[in-house]
Amino acid sequence: MKKLLLTGAGAALIGGLSTMAFCTTAQPAIAPQSMRFTDAGQDMLGSNDAEAAIRQFETALAVDPKNVDAYIGMARAYDQLGLPGRAVKFYREGLTIDPTNLLALEEQGAALIKRGAVARAEANLDRIREICGDCGEASRLQGAIAAGPPAVEDPASAEAAMEPDTDLEQPEPPATN
Repeated sequence: MKKLLLTGAGAALIGGLSTMAFCTTAQPAIAPQSMRFTDAGQDMLGSNDAEAAIRQFETALAVDPKNVDAYIGMARAYDQLGLPGRAVKFYREGLTIDPTNLLALEEQGAALIKRGAVARAEANLDRIREICGDCGEASRLQGAIAAGPPAVEDPASAEAAMEPDTDLEQPEPPATN
């Protein structure tokens, strides 16, 4: 009877340990105050007020530096300001905390494409596919990669656009005495 009891207890222990080994670790609990600042930042992003949103996300991160959503919000705000390099940095910070965050991987890939770093975006796509196969994040990033980086304006035509129009009368310079 003792032998049967010990065998059963051993099997339960091994089963429990093997189950724990295959479970993903839960994300750390985020401070409620940090989440409120993150939500306020998201609202400001929706109103196209990226600079105010950044202040909210910075405050959220000061309250709780484990808040991945605040890092993603910061990245989106910098992307909205036309600064994809800064966006990439904040996506990376969020991915340091949660390396399997599909949203951060997808949006970082899109920001990398804007910078012309298509090979790095493809690495993000590979990572997404490792996590979820051909999920929505993978197909959207694949489409962005296929579209390629934004067209870079020809520097010569940009300079021509900056030159003053010689057909227009130029004002007289002020007289010096």
